[in-house]
Amino acid sequence: MSDLSTTPASMALSMVTGPGQTSVVEVPVPTAGPADVLVKIRACGICGSDAMYIAIGGLPGREGRTPLGHEPAGEVVAVGSDVVGVSVGDHVVVNPMAAPSGIIGSGGATGGMADYLLVENAVVGTSLAIVPDHIPFEVAALNEPMAVARHAVNRTRPKPGDKVVIFGAGPIGLGAAISYMALGVEHIVVVDVIASRLEKALQIGVDAVVNSAEEDLVERLVALHGEGPARRGVRKPASDIYLDATGAAPVVKAILGAAKHGATLGIVGVHKKPVEVDFGELLGSELTIVLSMGYPTEIFEVTQDIIANWQKYAVIVSDVFPFADVQRAFEVAATPGAADKVVVTFD
Repeated sequence: MSDLSTTPASMALSMVTGPGQTSVVEVPVPTAGPADVLVKIRACGICGSDAMYIAIGGLPGREGRTPLGHEPAGEVVAVGSDVVGVSVGDHVVVNPMAAPSGIIGSGGATGGMADYLLVENAVVGTSLAIVPDHIPFEVAALNEPMAVARHAVNRTRPKPGDKVVIFGAGPIGLGAAISYMALGVEHIVVVDVIASRLEKALQIGVDAVVNSAEEDLVERLVALHGEGPARRGVRKPASDIYLDATGAAPVVKAILGAAKHGATLGIVGVHKKPVEVDFGELLGSELTIVLSMGYPTEIFEVTQDIIANWQKYAVIVSDVFPFADVQRAFEVAATPGAADKVVVTFD
């Protein structure tokens, strides 16, 4: 079934057209086959990886023609005859990894930074999920990056009673904090050097924040979490889990220096340069280090938490641009310190 009476023959799509260049191009509106769903995009987030795709001129195989946008949310306008559980008018979020034509907005044939998106082989719980109408589209568009945050949290295996320290109050760090809350840890501290980000962390309900540019990190964590077991007489906080959501080498060094015996360090921040680690010095700490990338199972696990706590997630969105200003949106998102989370909205 479908409602295509007002659907145009062509649509606008944002794509990489050369190194450092993006353009909005006119392409045909896709047609939904029996197994597909056509979605009118209402909001799409901008990820740090988009800036990388733009800088290098597109991904291999699609150089100069890489469609952008892998954080879409929208409204269903056409449903293939074989699709079950989806109706015209449903609000949905999409799994960009499930597209048979390649990852949506990340090297695949399609992108979510467009008027319409074809969800091929549409299966609820695999390629898309339905969200209630009262969830703002710009919040629903956080589903994909929040799945990245939830996977990072899951990798650290939190337990009730754990004391958690998150470095970085950007979108992933804040999303991780909300996930840790949902999983019932005892106490969450967020560390950053930007006061406005720390204010956002308090708004979503973390227990405490630390400005590491102004405070002694170890002493502050000891005051918040107590003193934990240490070797060689070095004072250590009793924090159980540390999560690096910054990708900054000094943060890893600070965590390794602070972590108690038996603590867990999760790395979700993208480190663009090698990080030197003295494993000989760390050996006695028996620290568990886990790395996190993507969302093998979390893409729709996090959806229910967004639905339940959408007001908290709304705090993460810092800037909203209309699609008419998408070029400016990419520029702002790529400028350090200019914005935290940029979302583009569509009429």
